[in-house]
Amino acid sequence: MAKKVAEPKITLEREYIIPIRRKIMNTQRYKRANKAIKAIKIFIARHMKLYDKDLRKIKLDMWLNNEVWYRGIKNPPIKIKVKTKKYDNGIIIVELAEVPKVIQYKIDRINRKKEVTKKVKEEKTNETTEVKKEEKTNETAEEKEAKKETTIEAGMKIHEKEAKQQKHVVKDQKVMQKRQVQKNIPKGK
Repeated sequence: MAKKVAEPKITLEREYIIPIRRKIMNTQRYKRANKAIKAIKIFIARHMKLYDKDLRKIKLDMWLNNEVWYRGIKNPPIKIKVKTKKYDNGIIIVELAEVPKVIQYKIDRINRKKEVTKKVKEEKTNETTEVKKEEKTNETAEEKEAKKETTIEAGMKIHEKEAKQQKHVVKDQKVMQKRQVQKNIPKGK
């Protein structure tokens, strides 16, 4: 059986305003949004006591990433306010602290869709289990015998079809032997 793994607990939670301008002004224009993401990760690694400075342990929220890339690769925001959570397994999750209304509307809409799909799935599973229970109770001995007869008849029909197919199968034909052909070789000159 699968063992249940306990969910990691939050050990540290903080809010920061991260200045990005100093890091991106020294880079090429077509790389600025990439550099902004790296600057956020480096800042978080330094301030959230990530001792090995492994940037792979820092996970940015999808909405934070979209906010950095919103104005394009050349014009990331100058500073950004984030909320960070450090878990006991060493992973740090970074989210937007102040979510704009437009993004909050999208988040709420996605969450509502998820809730609706969960409810629909639960209803379907409940209905199918109820239907199966009803079918089992409604079946009687007569219906079971009728099912057996129909399966026997279906088996007979299948055997008849196979026999007809065997009737029309070509039997092994004699393999014709190829004669060796001698090439005409011209006589010496």
